[in-house]
Amino acid sequence: MKTLLLLPALALACCFQQSLAGERLKVGASPVPHADILKFVQPQLAKEGIDLELVEFSDYVQPNLALADKDLDANFFQHKPYLDSFAGERGLKLASAGAVHIEPMGVYSSRYKNLDLKEGSQVGIPNDPTNGGRALKVLEAAGLLRVDPKVGISGTPLDIVDNPKKIKIVEVEAAALPRALVDLDAAVINSNFALSGNLNPVKDSLAIEQKDSPYANIVAVRAGDENKASIKKLMKVLRSEETRKFINDKYQGAVVPAF
Repeated sequence: MKTLLLLPALALACCFQQSLAGERLKVGASPVPHADILKFVQPQLAKEGIDLELVEFSDYVQPNLALADKDLDANFFQHKPYLDSFAGERGLKLASAGAVHIEPMGVYSSRYKNLDLKEGSQVGIPNDPTNGGRALKVLEAAGLLRVDPKVGISGTPLDIVDNPKKIKIVEVEAAALPRALVDLDAAVINSNFALSGNLNPVKDSLAIEQKDSPYANIVAVRAGDENKASIKKLMKVLRSEETRKFINDKYQGAVVPAF
């Protein structure tokens, strides 16, 4: 009889302990700067009753697949053009919960101190469609080549219409570009991967994307989850004045708040 009486009490204690722990929110992210920003807001989320579990990824494919498979509640690593392209190609129902920051793309080189590249130089760009087209726009703005204006952000090396230095475009996985610099004359690298490769986008880049770039990094969720209470709380702390100050102080212009 005593054992039977204890069961409801134990169940109540278990539920009470779970409520103290808070609601679990599992978010996938690239290590820098996304995971760093999420670690910064963890204490703020805890005050909102959310227990943030962070899962780090080093590629641009698995975080969206894991989100679609419900292994994650959200992810934070990409801009909306990439999300739209990825989800469209694979028939995934993913959506943006809002923008957080911009990571300007930069041109880097271990061989050159400026963009006076020799004829036939090899320049690396990301091999995914949206970042590849974006990288070509960075090279175009730097005066190295010209892309057919009809293709917009979806340009590929085949869309280059003027290439006076006969630059050879080498498509490489975005995360591998910092390591590939030793084999290239230059490369256009996303700031998160540049930072992971100990490159300072402000000090080390030979040219950098303008800060009014439309490629703001977003928090992605499954379509329909944008208004979930836990996601709303996540966006609230990510877009707070405290987070704005953290981004500005820590990254000194290499990462720029988009709110």
